[in-house]
Amino acid sequence: MKKGLLLFSFIMLLHLSCAGSKNIDLPVSTANTVNDTVKIVNDSLEYKVIIIDNGYSTWLSSRALPRNFHSQSFLEGKNQLYILEWNSRVMQPQRYNPNLYEMTINYNSNIDYGYEVNYLIYNYMIYFQNTYKQKLYGNVPLK
Repeated sequence: MKKGLLLFSFIMLLHLSCAGSKNIDLPVSTANTVNDTVKIVNDSLEYKVIIIDNGYSTWLSSRALPRNFHSQSFLEGKNQLYILEWNSRVMQPQRYNPNLYEMTINYNSNIDYGYEVNYLIYNYMIYFQNTYKQKLYGNVPLK
C-alpha cells in the first residue's frame, strides 16, 4: 500500500477442472498463517487463496467471531454480495482507490468451497471494510 504501513494483496485463483457443484471438506491444516499471510491451498481442485494484509492474522485470531458461529450458507451469501461489489470497484479505478481494489476475485457460487474458505473470505471482507472504512454491501459488523 502506498501509505507504507500496510501491504495489501488479495489473490484468489480458481482453476477448476470440473463443472457443477462439489462438496469440498478442507482439513483445518490447509489454512496456514505465517507473517500475516493466510493461505488456503487445495491441489486436488487447483485453487489457492492467499490473503496478505498486515494485521489481518491478528484481527482474525482476536476479533473475528468463532468458526461455526455463522452457517456456511450465510457466509456464502455474504461473500457473493461482497465479492460482486469488490469486482465492480476493481473495474472502476477512476472512482475507487486502485491501491485498495487491485485484483478481481474469481468466486463461483455454484462451487462448494467448504466452510474454511468461506469463513476466511467473509472475515477478510469484514476486516477490510472496517480497517479501510469501506462499505461493500449492507451493514458491516463492527469488530
